[in-house]
Amino acid sequence: MMWLFSVRIQIIIAVSICAIGTLASWWFLTSHRHLWYVWLGHWLLVVNIVTFVYYGLDKFLAGRLWYRIPELALHTLSAMGGSPAAFAAMAVFRHKTIKSSFRILFWGIVIAQILISAYIAKLLWWS
Repeated sequence: MMWLFSVRIQIIIAVSICAIGTLASWWFLTSHRHLWYVWLGHWLLVVNIVTFVYYGLDKFLAGRLWYRIPELALHTLSAMGGSPAAFAAMAVFRHKTIKSSFRILFWGIVIAQILISAYIAKLLWWS
């Protein structure tokens, strides 16, 4: 059972859930348009839901003294677009709010996402 909570397995599981969820969301919630911004919207919806659930699950496991979700898996979900849900989950579950090394990396990811988003917006709309 310990192998289930390894970093590699957790990241593979999380990315698989996000990919399958994105496909299901696209299939059931749209008129099957193959536009990049439609796919991006569905990806962000699903990755934020998965991130919120992962933070809640890690808080639940922390209280039970079982195996935990690796921090790298939580940071990977944040980096893949789930930082708004990670921030909300940190507030709702009061989880990962004290550990400074976790917070520093989390806010680094958020700042990088803001800078990348601003650069992409500049390329798309001000060219």
